[in-house]
Amino acid sequence: QVQLVESGGRLVQPGGSLRLSCAASGYMFSNYAMGWFRQAPGKEREFVATINWVGSTIYADSVKGRFTISRDNAKNTLYLQMSSLKPEDTAVYYCARATGPSTRSSANEYDYWGQGTQVTVSS
Repeated sequence: QVQLVESGGRLVQPGGSLRLSCAASGYMFSNYAMGWFRQAPGKEREFVATINWVGSTIYADSVKGRFTISRDNAKNTLYLQMSSLKPEDTAVYYCARATGPSTRSSANEYDYWGQGTQVTVSS
């Protein structure tokens, strides 16, 4: 069965950096686009970034220039490199599998989700 397992979340100071990982299993990872979403307390889940099967990317305006999404198809792993972190980046971060190979930013176009990893940006 499809499984997505995030890791790497922790407490980090403002201005710091962090890399999240998402280990995928149970399907042909390289055939699908992948995405990162986040959900802060009291807010709806929001799109962060997506990457298609050949590495093309799209970012939310709020993270553009600070976050980088990437994938290693040989390792079945998705990454999110985050830098210049701000307190408003605090959220649970989820990786998700898109329903096809192309990039997409709507949560409705993702069919499998990980359990999430907590990122807290605070001094």
